Amino acid sequence: MTSSPPARIWRELRSAWAITKKDARIYYLRPGSIMFGILFPLFLFISFAIGRDLPAGVLVPGLMAISVFFAASSIGPMAVPTERKTKTYERMITAPVSPLSILVGEIVGGAIFGAIIAAVPLIIGIVFYGTLIVNPIGLIGVLVLVSFAFSAMGIMFAAIPTDNPGDVMMILNFIRLPLLFISGIFIPVSAMGVYGAVALVSPLTYAKDMIQYVLTGTGYYGPFIDVIGMLIFTGIFLWIGVRLHERNRKSG
Repeated sequence: MTSSPPARIWRELRSAWAITKKDARIYYLRPGSIMFGILFPLFLFISFAIGRDLPAGVLVPGLMAISVFFAASSIGPMAVPTERKTKTYERMITAPVSPLSILVGEIVGGAIFGAIIAAVPLIIGIVFYGTLIVNPIGLIGVLVLVSFAFSAMGIMFAAIPTDNPGDVMMILNFIRLPLLFISGIFIPVSAMGVYGAVALVSPLTYAKDMIQYVLTGTGYYGPFIDVIGMLIFTGIFLWIGVRLHERNRKSG
């Protein structure tokens, strides 16, 4: 007997949530996730921020953007290759759950991790720098959007056919670092002159601008352009990621 569409959707959502909980339990505290998702971006930001006397309105949004960028995009590249090695990924694919639900579960797991890590510099900013949140509801929406987008980016790179997380992380960092340096976090877009157009190709540019806008009420591009930019990148990451994982599944 075929289940109704609502029942089928509910079953797929429960399956995706089960995968999310599995990732949280297994991968959030893995050394690779802590190194590439927390310590690496933290030390990188401190090395650029120290001695520059940056105001809290610039320091906190920048650190939040870097935190969510690295943290959310690190879980998928840690989880998927590891599960290929242990054959867990193959068992999930052959289970009565759609491949899309598997990817959604993996993406949500990374997004939650990214949002949690991004909250740490926000709390530090509130406690030690007196950071005020101009738009609390908007901040929640922004964190949901950027965390989901960067987690989808990580899942896209996790489609690389390897069972070694280090291989994926090496390629991912080869892309993440240039995107970081052109994002306007270390050099404001307004100070880049004609080269400021390069910042438009980095999704981190829109993430940082949105976070700064909901915290301080000011941003370079404005919320409309930021949201459109993030939605475009999210769609690109999802489309490429789903196609690559589907192709690998069929070829495997």
